Amino acid sequence: MAMTMNKGKVPMVTPANDVPGPKQGHWTYEDYAAIPDDGRRYEILRGVLYMSPSPDERHQRISGRLFRQLASFIEDTGLGLVYFAPLDVDLGQDNIVQPDVFVILNANREKITRQRIVGAPDLAIEILSPGSVARDYREKMDAYAQAGAPEYWIVNPDARTIEVFALENKRYRSLGVFEGPAQLPSRVVPDFPVQVKQFFA
Repeated sequence: MAMTMNKGKVPMVTPANDVPGPKQGHWTYEDYAAIPDDGRRYEILRGVLYMSPSPDERHQRISGRLFRQLASFIEDTGLGLVYFAPLDVDLGQDNIVQPDVFVILNANREKITRQRIVGAPDLAIEILSPGSVARDYREKMDAYAQAGAPEYWIVNPDARTIEVFALENKRYRSLGVFEGPAQLPSRVVPDFPVQVKQFFA
């Protein structure tokens, strides 16, 4: 099994070694797209196929609030488009991810195809779960940075915080961890008039 679900254990994001296909480390988008729809959520990082557990209710609630607030600010003012998982984002170099929420500004609409987004989003947001912390802070962060995503937010439901990372010289620099009444110092979505606590209410 690719995901541990035993009682008392946290569901983990793990390599999907039981899925028929190429050897781990050699998965491509074409291989990934050929997987029959089995209701599971897959991603590829550095050619390794991973399966993620289904998000819990709190994760979905926070994701919905992020999407709603961003869409209201970005789409209603004509700045770009906001999406939410599941939708494939092909970052290149055998990295296929499904950010929880992400933004494509108008200047980069050519990245949008019917099947997937080809290239880095302008803003990628990942909501931490107990089984995804290490991957979101290491492998996914590296993949977004290599692909050139200008901004990356990591949302921590337990701490009720959001950490904002900005891309500088092909690496992310933290602009800080924000909570409560703070507003996020986004460079992609400047003057975003929402307090952090509104995503966790």
